[in-house]
Amino acid sequence: MAQTGNLPVQKEKSQRTIFQEYTEALVVAVILAIIIRAIFVQAFKIPSGSMEPTLLIGDHILVNKLLYGVRIPFTSKRFPEIFQPQRGDVIVFIYPEDRTKDFIKRVIAVGGDTVEIKDKRVFINGKESITPGARFNSNVIMSGDLNPRDNRPLEKVPEGFLFVMGDNRDYSHDSRFWGFVPLEDVKGKAFLIYYSAKDMAQIRWDRIFKIIN
Repeated sequence: MAQTGNLPVQKEKSQRTIFQEYTEALVVAVILAIIIRAIFVQAFKIPSGSMEPTLLIGDHILVNKLLYGVRIPFTSKRFPEIFQPQRGDVIVFIYPEDRTKDFIKRVIAVGGDTVEIKDKRVFINGKESITPGARFNSNVIMSGDLNPRDNRPLEKVPEGFLFVMGDNRDYSHDSRFWGFVPLEDVKGKAFLIYYSAKDMAQIRWDRIFKIIN
C-alpha cells in the first residue's frame, strides 16, 4: 500500500523532468539559431525586381556571412575574412542611403578598378564587361547629364570599396546613383534560393535549392 501511495508523486516528478528537458532543448535550439544567424548564415527575402532574372520577387535566399569576415555582434569588429568580394559575386550589404535597410546587388568592380558606362555598355579597366543574365530592357539611352543609368564617366573605385549594380539594369537603384559600397558594410554572399513563390498558391518548384551565380 505504501508503494501505491507514492506513485502519484513519482508520476508528477517524471512529468516535471520531461517538461524541463523539453524546455532546455528549446532554449539550446534558440541559442544555436541566434548564433548561426549572427555568424554563419542568414535568410533574406527578395522584395523587388532589381536583380531579375537572377533573383525574382518572392525568392527566399541564404547568405553566407562568414565568407567575407562577419561582424561580431554588438561591436564594430569583424572575424578574419576568408575571401574578399570578387567581381560577379551577388552580395547583401547595408544600403548607404538608409542604414536600416539591406540591399542585394552584383559586384561589378572592386577597389583599384576603373568603371565607365557608355550607352548601357559597362567597361571595367578599359574592357567591356559582360555579365551573364544582366539585361537592359529599354532601348532608350539617357544622357549622363540627366541620369547616370546609361552613361557614367570614368571613375576609379577606391580601395576598400565596391561598385555594384543590379542585373535588371534599367530598374535598379545602385552604385550608378549613390556611389560605392564600403567593404565593412558587406553582410555576406548570396549562394542559394531555398524557397520561391509568387504567392502562397504559386510555388516556383524549379527555383527551390537553385544555386545563385
